[in-house]
Amino acid sequence: MPRIFIPITSIKEGQISITGEKARYLSSVLRCKKGDELIVFDGRGNCLRTKILRSDRREVIVETLEKFTCDTESPIDIFLAQGLLKGEKMDMVIQKVTELGVKEIIPVITERSQLRETKKVARWRKITGESSRQSGRSIIPLVHEPMYFSDCLSLLATRHASLSLKGLIFYEEGGIKISEAIQKITIHDTGYTIQDKYIMHHVSCILNPASLPIYLLIGPEGGFTREEVTIAEEKGFIVTSLGKRILRAETAAISAITLVQFLLGDLG
Repeated sequence: MPRIFIPITSIKEGQISITGEKARYLSSVLRCKKGDELIVFDGRGNCLRTKILRSDRREVIVETLEKFTCDTESPIDIFLAQGLLKGEKMDMVIQKVTELGVKEIIPVITERSQLRETKKVARWRKITGESSRQSGRSIIPLVHEPMYFSDCLSLLATRHASLSLKGLIFYEEGGIKISEAIQKITIHDTGYTIQDKYIMHHVSCILNPASLPIYLLIGPEGGFTREEVTIAEEKGFIVTSLGKRILRAETAAISAITLVQFLLGDLG
């Protein structure tokens, strides 16, 4: 059944009027017609099963049949602070990490950022909306305005007093394995002593992942400087690595989130 994002606050007398680009998409691309059913989600975990009353390129009108809670979210909250990337690389990261379940995305200006300002935030927010619809997510990730590295650390530090236990910074010139970094986070957060590797790889069975917001810091092209890594360490972030090979920044973001979701979330 087709899905589309519409703020449910726009419902009037049991009907929703869909106009503009979304109406054209439904009528021309998906070929939706009168009598077809459509799922409308509000990006906050609420869904409506609706039936199309009228459909053309200018306006699609649907009536609500049923309201229900749709929860397809990961049991952990992943916050990605991504160094600004040039061209379409950032677009791809935004799209893929949305599909993988990230909750918030913070574009970060670092010392090695080749891009210092951008007017693409509105585009990135549109990408998260489309990717959430396509991947069947219940919510749409929040995309922040770009901020400097120091401001990003200050923002994260104000959110959780225990941030030092739940932050990872990826550094190509050193750091422990991500599996070991995740193990440190889970042990400190719960008091478990995990010695068996089998248990460590199935740690989500003995933890409450919902209590584990994970903050990931990933650099731009060229990565973080040693000074930035030191500052993050002082804030309590664990320095980690994705292996011996040097990954492109966009590959690193997708790989890191996939691994975190596998070890603690709902992948695999």
